[in-house]
Amino acid sequence: MPRTAPSAATSSVLAESDAARARLWLEILARQFPELIEELAPGRPGARHTPAPLDPAALAARAVRDREDRAAARWNEQHGHSTAGSGAAPIRLHVSDALRDITDGVVELEEAVLDKLGAGRPRKAGVPERLARLTALLGRIGEHPVLASHVLDECRRMARRCSSALGEAESLIRVRGRCPWCDSVSLRAFPAWRAVLCVNPGCRCTEPDCGCGENPSHRHTWRETSWTQLALDAGVDAEEIATLVDEAEATPAVRA
Repeated sequence: MPRTAPSAATSSVLAESDAARARLWLEILARQFPELIEELAPGRPGARHTPAPLDPAALAARAVRDREDRAAARWNEQHGHSTAGSGAAPIRLHVSDALRDITDGVVELEEAVLDKLGAGRPRKAGVPERLARLTALLGRIGEHPVLASHVLDECRRMARRCSSALGEAESLIRVRGRCPWCDSVSLRAFPAWRAVLCVNPGCRCTEPDCGCGENPSHRHTWRETSWTQLALDAGVDAEEIATLVDEAEATPAVRA
C-alpha cells in the first residue's frame, strides 16, 4: 500500500517539534563553542569542564585523532615548520577542523534560513551572535516543515561535532525487547542519531543494503522511520522508543 502523505496539520506539528528540538541543540552549541575555541589554544592548561568517561568506541576515535596529530607534528618538524608560539603545544588538528566546520556551517545555515524567510542576507557577526539570531527565528522556522527539518539536522550535526571534538562521549540507552535478527537483548537507542542499533558484535542481518554482514565493526541500525516496524518485530512500543530518545536528547541542554 502506498504511504499516505502527511496532512497539513501533521506537517505543522512536526515542524514545530523540529524547531523545538533544534533549540536544544542550539543551546548546546552556544555553550560549547567557546570551550572549543579554548581547546584550540596552544599550551592551554586544560579544559574548564570535566568530560564524561569515554566508551571504547570514543577512546578508539580519540586515539586515531591523536595519532594523526602526532604525525602532522612530525611532518611539520621534518619540513621546518613550527607551531604557533615558542615552546607551545601543537594545535590539535581535529579541533581546528571542527572549529572551521562549525563556523562555516553556522554562517551557511543562517544564510539559508534568511533566504527561505525572505529576510535578505545576514549581517556579519561571530558564531555566538549568529546562533542567538537563529534561536530568535525558530518561531518563524517552525512554520516551514522542510526548513525546520533542515535546521534541526544541521544544528544536531554541528553540536555533535563540537561535543566530539571536546572529547565528550555520546550516550547509548537500553531498549526493551530482543533484536529481530539475533534474538539478543542488545538493542540500544542512540539519541544523537535518533537511531536504534544492535550492539551484539555477532549480530548479522540479511538486508542487502546493510554492511553488518561484511564489516565486523558495523552495527545494524534502525532509523526513526523504521521504529514502528522494529517495535512490531522486537515486541516493544514505538512510542516508548521515541520517549527514551526525546528525553535523552533534551538532557544535555539542561546539564550544568
